[in-house]
Amino acid sequence: MARLRDIMARLRDPETGCPWDVEQDSASIAPYTIEEAHEVADAIARNDMSDLRDELGDLLLQVVFHARIAEEAGDFDFDDVAGGISDKMVRRHPHVFGDESRDKTPEQQTADWEAIKAAERGPAGVLDGVALGLPALTRALKLQKRAARVGFDWPAVDQVLDKIVEEAGELAEAEGDPDKLEDEFGDLLFVMVNLGRHLGLDAEAALRRTNAKFTRRFGKVEDALSAEGRSPEAATLEEMDTLWNAAKAEERQ
Repeated sequence: MARLRDIMARLRDPETGCPWDVEQDSASIAPYTIEEAHEVADAIARNDMSDLRDELGDLLLQVVFHARIAEEAGDFDFDDVAGGISDKMVRRHPHVFGDESRDKTPEQQTADWEAIKAAERGPAGVLDGVALGLPALTRALKLQKRAARVGFDWPAVDQVLDKIVEEAGELAEAEGDPDKLEDEFGDLLFVMVNLGRHLGLDAEAALRRTNAKFTRRFGKVEDALSAEGRSPEAATLEEMDTLWNAAKAEERQ
């Protein structure tokens, strides 16, 4: 850890460091931080431990980078970051580091965590603190969970399904109006996230899995066409659909 921090300090040295690293600030590297977090999630989804090790290193570098920028500005340093999260973990786990009983369900522990977190935040709106920078599906899930804690939630999956039908109808009626289409499409996506939550599923993880499946199956379509000396551009939709169904059937076997 000390070596990594020293490397970052040298990279940021105005006289002898890297010009690109020197000119960065927290705002300019924020997109890279988000990207690295997604790459960590991708390595986990692929169960690639070697890649996960590397991606965690890339993400750690982002933390060190932000902390170094803040240290140079006199705001805080890496030790403050590590100390702050250590204190928070101890504070929010009184059943481990305090005298509270560990005889709790995971659900009760989650509720206790949120209660401690709310007390630390002080008076605030139910939805305050849900980061704007989160991926939209993840933020939708967090907003819904927050609202559900105060009783603003459908009690049954059937009611969510009914709402999906309603929103799909409103989307169909919005045809021809781009602004209305976007609005209604967003409503439908939001309710789909809610359905996933009621089913115990994470919409972001589910869509990531489907993206991987689509990529895998379309790659098989490309391979099959390549074996015939052709490319997707030279194939008809019907031909590609047949190859897609074959790839799908192969996976199901």
